[in-house]
Order: sequence, then C-alpha cells, then structure tokens
Amino acid sequence: MPTKRFQELQVYKLSEQLADEIWKIVEGWNFFAKDTIGKQIVRSDDSIGANIAEGLGRGSFQDNRRFIKIARGYLNETQHWLRRAYTRNLLTNEQINATKTIINELAPKLNSYLNSIGNVPDDK
Repeated sequence: MPTKRFQELQVYKLSEQLADEIWKIVEGWNFFAKDTIGKQIVRSDDSIGANIAEGLGRGSFQDNRRFIKIARGYLNETQHWLRRAYTRNLLTNEQINATKTIINELAPKLNSYLNSIGNVPDDK
C-alpha cells in the first residue's frame, strides 16, 4: 500500500470541511434539534473521515476499499439528515448551499478514490 498519510488525501480534507461546516450549523440549533437530528448528522458526517482514515490505516487494498465504501454510505446518510433538517426548517438556503458545494465535490472524488485503490499503472 502507498505510504500516503490520510491527512494528505483530498477526500479526507473535504470530509473535514463538511464535518466542520455541519458542526457550526448544529451548534446554533435549540436543544431538542441538537439532541435528536443534530447528534445523528454529526455522527454520520464525522464517520466519513473516520472511515477514510481507518481504511488507509488497515494496510491492505481490500480493507481500504471496504472502508471507503462505508464512508460513501455515511456520506449518503449525511445527505439524508441534511434533507430532514431542511424539511424541518433547521437549515437556511445559505447553509444548504455551503454543504451542497462540499458534497458535490466530495462524492465524485470519493468514488474516484475508491476506483483508484489497488490500481497500479503498468510499467511498460
């Protein structure tokens, strides 16, 4: 496996941006919203970066791919919770646009990263 550190991966950096953005948003919610949907969205969002890091740290291509697929699942869960928060009038259009911008960059890069794991160019 490559010796790249997870902190250097662009997908990891994007997951941190999304997590920080969502944390700032949830901090402003009332207790009930924080205690219910807030906890769910923060957990799912933090799990994206955690799984990227764990996958790389496992030391095998197969494990890394498995954890990236899990991270992708958590990204989808995060999008679900963002939809619920918006429906429940917890998000402004500005907050939706900020998170959507990051997600629209993160999702395809996460897929590209998944597809690149274990693919070594031919030495021809």
